[in-house]
Amino acid sequence: MNLLLGIDELAERVGIDPRGQVSSGPPGPERTRVLAMVDRHEDALLRSCRPGHLTGSALVVDPSDRRILVLFHTKLQRWLQPGGHADGDGDLARVALREAIEETGIAGLRVCEPPVDLDVHVVDPPAEDAHEHHDVRYLVVAPPGAVAVGNHESEALCWVHRHELEELGADRGLLRLADRALERLTLLERSMEGGVS
Repeated sequence: MNLLLGIDELAERVGIDPRGQVSSGPPGPERTRVLAMVDRHEDALLRSCRPGHLTGSALVVDPSDRRILVLFHTKLQRWLQPGGHADGDGDLARVALREAIEETGIAGLRVCEPPVDLDVHVVDPPAEDAHEHHDVRYLVVAPPGAVAVGNHESEALCWVHRHELEELGADRGLLRLADRALERLTLLERSMEGGVS
């Protein structure tokens, strides 16, 4: 089932188990690895957890032209999708949507459940030790023609088509996320018959 939810609907949810959200993501070695980390670490939702912790991220797509919003991350100096730390919130769809709203300034974003991708990668931000982000990734649908304004976490924001991601130096994980999210958008549009706008 593909559900589109806004931040108000997610705010009402309580007692969401992150293990269930991870389990509903695509099968494969990433899911196995994230689930193993959650089983080993009671504090997996806290950014202090090492060797890594849970994060939620969003591939924000404008359904009218299928462009993807990426931001140039101030600390990491790379083009990335919006996302961030769970900070104790087990509802990783809410984490992903909250971060997308904060980092893009776009009102009316909606997250699609279940997650479209799972990824484990090492981050090495300045003034912190290198650690793993066990990232639960969602398609987030923007209102058609949305204008992003960003915040202090990024130096720039850019709407791009999928083929332009490689030119920006996107890693394999972001490319996989884009492919899976655009595929989910197509399925969502077919199921809604009139589009997602």
